[in-house]
Amino acid sequence: MARGILRAMPFYQRLGDVPRKRHIQFRDNGTLLTEEVMGMEGFTGMESILYHLQSPCRVKELGPFEPIERDEWVPDAHAHRHFKTADVPAGGDPITGRRLLMWNNDVEISLCRPSERMDGFFRNGEGDECIFVHEGSGTLETIFGDLPYKDGDYLVVPRGTTYRFVPETDEQRYLVFESPGLIEIPKRYRNQYGQLLEGAPYYHRDIHPPTTLNTHRDKGDYEVRVRVRDGYQTYGIDYHPFDVVGWDGYLYPWSFSIHDFEPITGRIHQPPPSHQTFQGQNFVICSFCPRKLDFDPLSIPIPYHHSNLQSEEMIYYVSGQFGSRRGVEVGSITLHPSGLPHGPQPGLAEKSIGVTETHELAVMCDTFHPLRLTTFARDLDDGRYAYSWYEASQPGANPDENPAGVTSHF
Repeated sequence: MARGILRAMPFYQRLGDVPRKRHIQFRDNGTLLTEEVMGMEGFTGMESILYHLQSPCRVKELGPFEPIERDEWVPDAHAHRHFKTADVPAGGDPITGRRLLMWNNDVEISLCRPSERMDGFFRNGEGDECIFVHEGSGTLETIFGDLPYKDGDYLVVPRGTTYRFVPETDEQRYLVFESPGLIEIPKRYRNQYGQLLEGAPYYHRDIHPPTTLNTHRDKGDYEVRVRVRDGYQTYGIDYHPFDVVGWDGYLYPWSFSIHDFEPITGRIHQPPPSHQTFQGQNFVICSFCPRKLDFDPLSIPIPYHHSNLQSEEMIYYVSGQFGSRRGVEVGSITLHPSGLPHGPQPGLAEKSIGVTETHELAVMCDTFHPLRLTTFARDLDDGRYAYSWYEASQPGANPDENPAGVTSHF
């Protein structure tokens, strides 16, 4: 059991004041504090123990419940897709501004370009979140303390965490993964004690827990929006929700920078699992980072064609030069659905020979069950990507003009 408990969170943490033992009296200026055990899997999974000034059950007003409505787009044809998101208009706050692109029962993938600040607080009561910060910096204020963020950071937020974004820059852009399962560090990167292995592409020092615990004793009217039962329930409370004076445990939000991922390279081309950063329930998240390419004299640095027979492959392009593919730009998303082969467009394998390094940055999500698309995705679809392999093979075609088949990058 210990192995299962330890593998998901980086390590034990403690902030603020806690008593010498669990479940004993602990007071603040004579007032008995409320102890909350926040944990997974019915007291057998990861947990943290928090000490509140107020009962976390205390609710002044029950607000409205808003069911989540997903506008599905079912394309006429099953085909590869290319969505251009760079010019998606900004709107909403870091929660209400999330716009769902694709989903299944294991993960929802959304874009967010918030233009407003959060008035209240948010808690996801039915799923873990992994938020990739493409643009922007600020602080994710949480019940566990402050978590600073900047461009390139992944913010891993376990369910049940009350938080709010406090941006420092006007331009903010996020790629958001939400899952009813755990989002965790891959099991193969850890030893039996939960420590990251020497061969893992990052280490404990690269993982950043909350830095400062700010205990709020404010009274007033505050609103907490909670995602539950496939909808959002609003609660009115008469105290600041960040009333924790101390906590310890393994369950807490943390950040990891994509720039701290150490790419794994080889003599010949390495498969996409070598880029895996996180694992979820029936999906993985990978980071494609600048790196040296294959060094065998006969190697072909560009990815080989492959068929994701049990997977759907989504890649979000963050920065860098994407080989010779003018159609793939910053903010592009390619989707290669299950049942279809994909790979480089004609001519690019030959063109890649002799290339020794790549400077591209991208985030990939492979799901093991089919993804459904939204009408928002439909409006971003270029409508031509499925034909790009054919068009690039025609006599006189310029291979620089037709993007296709980017997976682990050239």
